[in-house]
Amino acid sequence: MNRMLDKLFNKYWSPYIVMGIAGILSALYFGITETVWAVTGEFTRLGGHILQLFGVDISDWAYYDLVHMNGTTLTRTDGWIVWGMFIGALMMVLFSNNFKIRVPKQKRRLLQGFIGGLIAGFGARLALGCNLAAFFTGVPQFSLHSWIFMAATAVGTYVGVKVVNTRWWKGKPVLQKGNIATLTKKTKKIQPYVGAILALCYAGLIIYFFISGQKMLGVAAIFGAAFGILIERGQICFTSAFRDLWISGRATMTKAIIIGMAISSVATLVILIIYGLEPITKIAAPSTFVGGALFGFGIVLAGGCETGMMYRLMEGQIVFLPVFIGNIMGATGLAYAWDHLGVFNLLVKSGSKINLIPLMGPYAALLVTLVMLGIGFAIAVYWQKNYRFGVGFKKGEYTNVN
Repeated sequence: MNRMLDKLFNKYWSPYIVMGIAGILSALYFGITETVWAVTGEFTRLGGHILQLFGVDISDWAYYDLVHMNGTTLTRTDGWIVWGMFIGALMMVLFSNNFKIRVPKQKRRLLQGFIGGLIAGFGARLALGCNLAAFFTGVPQFSLHSWIFMAATAVGTYVGVKVVNTRWWKGKPVLQKGNIATLTKKTKKIQPYVGAILALCYAGLIIYFFISGQKMLGVAAIFGAAFGILIERGQICFTSAFRDLWISGRATMTKAIIIGMAISSVATLVILIIYGLEPITKIAAPSTFVGGALFGFGIVLAGGCETGMMYRLMEGQIVFLPVFIGNIMGATGLAYAWDHLGVFNLLVKSGSKINLIPLMGPYAALLVTLVMLGIGFAIAVYWQKNYRFGVGFKKGEYTNVN
């Protein structure tokens, strides 16, 4: 029993297993709710609600009509996916005694995180999705825009790595005595109990949703917590999937995400066929590439994507609070720029929704998707085997593993 608990709470889980489970759950969530696992759409709505609190009239903002502002973040399924992810991640952090207030030694990191979050939030909503809706859950929906977004994110993260490795971005190293994140034995003993209380309260909330007839909110709360548990235990961050390739050649996260998308693609197609659902397709346009590149650039400056930001913030890493705020502000800024500054006419209007299933049939679409993912996996394997930090593609004396 102790050994099982140790594996569950004191050791991080294999990202391959985590992303495989996430792929299946995301397909199931789509089958139940006919929507996808996503977060930045809700960030945009949150920004709109905040503006309304300050008396701003957003009734003529076209983007808010696009993302639908019905209800509040506590009465929408997308809202409980987001808050469920935060709560699920926090529960696992507490169960594993890993909550520590961590303040960055360089205070400039707070501003850098905010700038990165701002750019990433703007780019994600320009592309109509972040690393989830326009990437991990977009590819299994067979939407062409996801492949454009993925390529653009790779470009953006590459440029971002070049920027964050410059001396002016890094600044002077700050030496600090002691470990401000050290926990006392008393604090370590308390954390799992706090986690258990949180879990019980959250379970009570889910039960309330179901008995009060708000079943979809209950479903979203369950799946949100499950996704939060998975990203925290697997330390899933889409930033590292790209950034690690450019810096060290490590491709573990990249391969895990590809496997997750492949599993999800098969599961999603099964659900589409059995239940006769229509895949969710987003516009493929210049905005998709520009938004993806900005998103990739921003998440590297911020030090993490939306999923990485969420569980790291729950770990007590203060630097990700301005990243979160920046994400909301960036998404809100795009909502204004969409029609007020002509972004839609310039970058979006010329595009169209393109899905592989109507183009080539369901089975051919799946085959093409799996082949493309397979090629990506093979490239990641080759990259990890042959790329060396500071050297490039020159064979060394040893090989990366995992």
